[in-house]
Amino acid sequence: MLEQYMPFLGLIIFGNIENLILSSQGVVNGVDPKILGGLSILVVIVWLFIGTVATDVAMQYANYINFIGGLAIFILGIQSVVGAVKNIRSKGSA
Repeated sequence: MLEQYMPFLGLIIFGNIENLILSSQGVVNGVDPKILGGLSILVVIVWLFIGTVATDVAMQYANYINFIGGLAIFILGIQSVVGAVKNIRSKGSA
């Protein structure tokens, strides 16, 4: 059963890491952790449902999905690093 998800293994691993980064950014910016946690769980459940239902259809597009997902994770990672650096610099000059 897990063999069908192997083409998406990179997205699963790095997507979860990115989710942790975005959640930590939300906490740093003062978002209520309970609301943030609830929304994160809701999004994970929705993606689990979509992934379970649509895996058979998505297999023919696995290469495209991996590229687009990897690009999105990369862009979000760059965005969070830039935001963190700006935040550190603004606190350092205060």
